[in-house]
Amino acid sequence: MKSRLPVIVGFGGYNAAGRSSFHHGFRRTVIESLDDQARQETLTGLAVMTKLVRVVEGRYQSLEGEALSPADIERRYGAQILASTLVRRIEKQHLDPDATHWHKSIAVGGEAGSLTFVSNRKQLPEPLPANWSVEELDGNQVRVTLHDSCEFKVDSYRPLPVKSAGQLPTGFEPGELYNSRFHPRGLQMAVVGVTDALRATGVPWQTIVDHVAPDEIAVFAGSIMSQLDENGFGGLMQSRLKGHRVSSKQLALGLNTMPADFINAYVLGSVGTTGSVTGACATFLYNLQKGIEQINAGKARVVIVGNSEAPINAECIEGYGAMGALATEDGLRLIEGKDDVDFRRASRPFGENCGFTLSEACQFVVLMDDELALQLGADIHGAATDVFINADGFKKSISAPGPGNYLTVAKAVAAATQLVGIDAVRQRSFVHAHGSSTPANRVTESELLDRVAAAFAIDRWPVAAVKAFVGHSLATASGDQVISALGTFKYGIIPGIKTIDEVAPDVHQQHLSISNVDRHDQRMDVCFINSKGFGGNNASAVVLAPHVVERMLRKRHGEAAFSAYQQRREQTRANARAYDEQATKGQLDIIYNFGNDLIDDIEIDIGSEQIKVPGFAQPLVYKQDDRYSDMLD
Repeated sequence: MKSRLPVIVGFGGYNAAGRSSFHHGFRRTVIESLDDQARQETLTGLAVMTKLVRVVEGRYQSLEGEALSPADIERRYGAQILASTLVRRIEKQHLDPDATHWHKSIAVGGEAGSLTFVSNRKQLPEPLPANWSVEELDGNQVRVTLHDSCEFKVDSYRPLPVKSAGQLPTGFEPGELYNSRFHPRGLQMAVVGVTDALRATGVPWQTIVDHVAPDEIAVFAGSIMSQLDENGFGGLMQSRLKGHRVSSKQLALGLNTMPADFINAYVLGSVGTTGSVTGACATFLYNLQKGIEQINAGKARVVIVGNSEAPINAECIEGYGAMGALATEDGLRLIEGKDDVDFRRASRPFGENCGFTLSEACQFVVLMDDELALQLGADIHGAATDVFINADGFKKSISAPGPGNYLTVAKAVAAATQLVGIDAVRQRSFVHAHGSSTPANRVTESELLDRVAAAFAIDRWPVAAVKAFVGHSLATASGDQVISALGTFKYGIIPGIKTIDEVAPDVHQQHLSISNVDRHDQRMDVCFINSKGFGGNNASAVVLAPHVVERMLRKRHGEAAFSAYQQRREQTRANARAYDEQATKGQLDIIYNFGNDLIDDIEIDIGSEQIKVPGFAQPLVYKQDDRYSDMLD
């Protein structure tokens, strides 16, 4: 039986570069290399996102009501728009890096050995400390005498050593786009991000649902740090220590699988396969592997793969900072050799660096099997054919890199040579490196890439590192890489690592090509996505360019079928363009169906051959299972 090909028919989300669909985020990272029209389109969309410009009756206006053209927007707001995106100094919508709240312990005692104060009886601790005595006063007031010293926790503020992060564009708040009350930020991002991916397909979701069985849809999405703000695990863990009550939502909404659950329950209404595989910073690729396997095996025909991570909070910053993993203000000052730090260059893959930069992001891809994509006229942006995952074996340090990544990269290159040929790999492939911006990564990853290149006789293998622009979004990081790779396929530009002046001297690059400027006219056939995670979670993926996929589909399905598909695709592309135009103007039409179209269990029609589920046009037909037939009588 031929294996179904998982093709990418939609992608979307948000990160520090902006909206991902239609390559807007990618274009922000190569904005110096765009023509006037593309550059102004990107800046205009960002101007609306950052609330510098409003849209009235379909036309752009300043906040004062003056009509603006895209050229006007670039001229007036261009510098401010650029400064409001990518890695930059942490903004106070997250926290104040110069005055981060914490509790300071202070020992209090009276000059004569005792201390007296008045309080409300309800505010006294239970049980009363042994060295406290209480005297009743009027009403509910009491006079408390401490007969010895006592330790108190008092509000205090201190600067964080880490002051940079990859944040969503300034002023863009996902929670403002739908009824997001009590939703942690990571779940807000999941809802708006997957909406972007679905709308960008150009095929109505209900049309897709009507063409597949209820159990032929799968969702694999999650986060690695769970939801750590006050509406999730952060609030749950802090409530009692702060004297607050735990809410009924904080535990449930804090789960790291909740992005998938939200997508099923409030966006898709899916009853298909669901879950999330966690692999530290390689999590997106772990979930992508599940999606590929589901489609290859015929278990699913449509798969949503993605992650949403919102780690820009004091706890995450201090946790990763305590490991020495993050770029600090002092560390950047030492690298630059001056007092003023350029936080926009905090993330420096393969250059002189001192740690990675945390970021928030949500990225999603919509996969279909090739037959369904042709049937629906879906636009194909590439194909994800393989993800290889290997551990490191015995480790001395759980956070240190290890040998598993050699296995994943080598297997990915070997697999691609069988698909596109060794010449295509040698001449028309590139690598999206993990590129975390730590001193250890720049040496170890460059060495393994260099050795793999030598083994396959690849010379001057182009290496990109999107973390230079958007930082490290943890679970979503390899999603950022995949989305950027699709942009290279579209525009023929490999983004330069523009935050470095030059490649560090300890980087291995005998067979690699690492540039700090954009490279143009790069018609690439295949991209290798490399990702490394704490604990020995290594993953490498093979992503094929759309022109390669089209060549494969013509061969499999024939010219007549492919020609008919191209005609159906025209309407899909028109639908997608219409969404892009309205989204650029801020009309994102977030999908959030809370309590709508609920399935009545009583209405489920259960038969001996199939199940009919209300709301689904196709029945769920029981699969014929002959896996163990040779073991049965």
